[in-house]
Order: sequence, then structure tokens, then C-alpha cells
Amino acid sequence: MSGPVRRSPIAGSWYPGHPAALRREVEEMLHAVPALPRHGRLAGLISPHAGLMYSGPVAAWGYSLLAAQPPATIVLAGPSHRGDFEGLAVYPEGAFETPLGACEIDAEVAARLLACGPPFVALPAAHRLEHSLEMQLPFLQVVAPRARIVPVLLGTQETGEHHALAAGLAAVARDRPDLLLVASSDLSHYQSATVAERLDGQVLAALESADGTAFERLWEGDPHHACGGGAVAALLRALGAGRDARCEVLRRADSGDAGLFDKSRVVGYVSVAVWAAA
Repeated sequence: MSGPVRRSPIAGSWYPGHPAALRREVEEMLHAVPALPRHGRLAGLISPHAGLMYSGPVAAWGYSLLAAQPPATIVLAGPSHRGDFEGLAVYPEGAFETPLGACEIDAEVAARLLACGPPFVALPAAHRLEHSLEMQLPFLQVVAPRARIVPVLLGTQETGEHHALAAGLAAVARDRPDLLLVASSDLSHYQSATVAERLDGQVLAALESADGTAFERLWEGDPHHACGGGAVAALLRALGAGRDARCEVLRRADSGDAGLFDKSRVVGYVSVAVWAAA
């Protein structure tokens, strides 16, 4: 492995900073998931990115599917909460570090995305403080410890960005059946649980519909439905959801289900598997 190592800015706050405690918490969440049937080849996941105690029990449903057939490389795409930039920021080489060790970057796949040209750009600085991709890593390090990653952040999530991301992802996934695409996104933010359930239900219906563009239309009409909607739209477009692949909603919950707060202002979470036809 060569290149810079990104140190975690959130270990010890968003999730346990001690390796044994982190592994124990992740494994407990994974063990709480019942055995899930497989419906083809797992090509993608939609996974939340809040603090582990809040969204971890939901994220575990998707990541539990990886244990039987770990991918070789995972492209992680998500929104930028911390940086102000335009384009698709790729971390091109090196590794992301958590208390469980280092996740190596797949520099070859990263280079293929960068070769697509703008809006893809090598921009490690955009990743320095961002949590949306890092919150996926503890699960990956437990269920797929040898997998490499390709982190991509969307600067604005505007239509041109997520369409370009979809084209790049489709190109690299075409000849890599061992590659998994993960879109990091929470759902509605700071609504009552009743309102959140209604808004999130619209997202789930769009994801499960036979029309692969239903989610894209919903999110572009109101981005408040999902903070990482651009990444989700790109994943669905890249995999041909509704045509060559189908979505299965595995689990939906909200932050109030963690039992630490009331249900008056919650954040919605969902775990979705995207199954390829072959």
C-alpha cells in the first residue's frame, strides 16, 4: 500500500474509539439481523451514516449480506457535509484508517473513475473531516476485512454530478462482478416520527417501484427526502434499477428508535439491497 493515510476525525465520538469495543458493537448489531434470503447477485447497497448507536442497527441489515460473499472492492459514494466544492472528489490512493485498521484504496478503480474526466477530480482534502463514507467502514472491516475501497464525495449533488457519477460507476462495474457500489444516505431530517414515516415511505415506494427513475424524480423535486440522494440516484442509474436490477428494502427506522430521544424530531434511516439479475 502506498499513498496518504486518512486518520479518522470521528472515532471516539460517532463510534467507539477502542478497537475491541467497536468490533463488539458492530458484531452485536450484525448478529441481531435474521438470516436474509438472497435474490441474485448483490450489486449495491444504500446505507445510512449517522452515529453508530443511531443508524448502525439499520446499516447492519445490508452489511450482513456481505459475509457470505465479500466483495473485492467497494465504491463508497456519499454527500459532503463539511467541504465546499463542486464535482466528484475521489480519494485516489492510500488508505482510510479506523480503530479496526486501514482500509486500502483500490487505486486502479479510482484511476478509472478519474480517467472519465470532469467532474471527477482527485481531491483528498475534501474527505478529511467527512463522516458519510467513514461510517460504512467499521461494518466493512468486520464482514469484508480484505476488501479495498474507492471513496467518492459529491460536492453539490446536482443533476450533472450524479449523472456523471452514474456513468463512471456503470463503466467500472461492467467488467467487475466482484465490485460493490454503496450509496451513503440518511432520509428525512428533524421531522416528527409521524411525518418522517410518511416522507420516508415515499422514498421506499420509489425505490421499490419498477420505474428506476422514480426516486430520482422524487428527490430532485424535494432533496429533503434524503441527504445523500445524489449518491442514491447515481447508484440506481448505474445499476439499471427497475430494468437490470431491483431494490429490496431491508429495514427502515429513525433516530428515536435508539431510545435516547423522543419522537418529536427524528432522522430517518434505511438499508436497501440492490440485486443484479445475473
